[in-house]
Amino acid sequence: MSTIDALGGRRQVLPVYGAGFVTAFGAHAVAANLGAYALGRHDSLLELGLVLGVYDAAEVVLKPVFGAVVDRRGAKKVMVGGLVAFGIASAAFAVGGDPNLLGAARLAQGAAAAAFSPAAGAAVATLGGKKRTGRLFGGYGGAKGIGYLLGPITGGALVVAGGYRLLFAVLGAVALVAALAAARFVPDMAPVRRPHAGLGELVRRISQPSFLQPVLLLGAGTAALSAGVGFLPVLGYRQHLDPIATGAIVSLLATTAALLQPWAGRRLDRGGLHPAVAGGGLLACAGGFAVVVVLTAPLAMALAAIVIGAGVAAVTPLGFARLAATAPPDRLGQTMGAGEVGRELGDAGGPALVGAFGTFGLGAGFAAIAVALAACAVLALPRIGAREDGAAEAPAT
Repeated sequence: MSTIDALGGRRQVLPVYGAGFVTAFGAHAVAANLGAYALGRHDSLLELGLVLGVYDAAEVVLKPVFGAVVDRRGAKKVMVGGLVAFGIASAAFAVGGDPNLLGAARLAQGAAAAAFSPAAGAAVATLGGKKRTGRLFGGYGGAKGIGYLLGPITGGALVVAGGYRLLFAVLGAVALVAALAAARFVPDMAPVRRPHAGLGELVRRISQPSFLQPVLLLGAGTAALSAGVGFLPVLGYRQHLDPIATGAIVSLLATTAALLQPWAGRRLDRGGLHPAVAGGGLLACAGGFAVVVVLTAPLAMALAAIVIGAGVAAVTPLGFARLAATAPPDRLGQTMGAGEVGRELGDAGGPALVGAFGTFGLGAGFAAIAVALAACAVLALPRIGAREDGAAEAPAT
């Protein structure tokens, strides 16, 4: 690829990475700072939980729907429309500022993210083709990882500086900038004409191992990430570490995952990373949690964070590349949308599993998710290890 072609390719894909950043940054910037805001207004824990949950609930319900819209209308149109809707929803709360409408604002943001997330995934798969799928999904995952890392920190600083209205104003501005960049630089992607398919055909496709196994990988990897981010600070608190130290450990996990995903994607495209490594990534995550079952010193927690982050980095681009490779061209958006639901379930299920078993002690919670991740790795290995067709196995030339 010439230098001019490379620059053009980067201009096309960077706005898609920006969409991934927006959904991660927007979700975590608000969620990480919502507790103090809600409890300061004397809201109940139930109200807090509902406001936290409506964003993810909207994504779980609507991602497959908008994925189907991507297949009919094209990835670029849906991505730009979703980003604009996210920006408008954020700006509306920033202008109105009514605390009672916070739940409605989060619901609207979640619905918008449900539109542009599967559209961005389909765009990455289309732009990557058979030679660059791994590296582009690695870069996309890295951009989301940066959003996960910066969201809580930046969100907290904005809330301190100007309250929740300032935070939502910045979220709106970031989303609209991303929409403008996508509209300007992402090429049009004409939808593939397809015959009408009923619900039965969809159920048949998503029940096949070629769909379920990469989704299992993505969901388990997200569960490991969210459980680590959520509960390693709890362990640090119990070991009398200050917030700076616990925040550094979480940042170590997120940074490792963000930095290693592009590398893993490039290795995948060059044929240097066997698809079975994704199962090994889940085993690494399980090993990281096993470490803090036995050892609770700060150094052990830092080591566990690095190992979990590295495992997530191995799982994510491999899972996405495999999912894109096995999707019918005329069902790419629908497949990516349904696959994103697996990630959302993992995002909620990982912390829930640790919390449920954590009633018997935090070590029991970490042991439970370690066992679950190891089981998912075993279930994923047979099919993922088979080098068949698809972008995940295609070496770059």
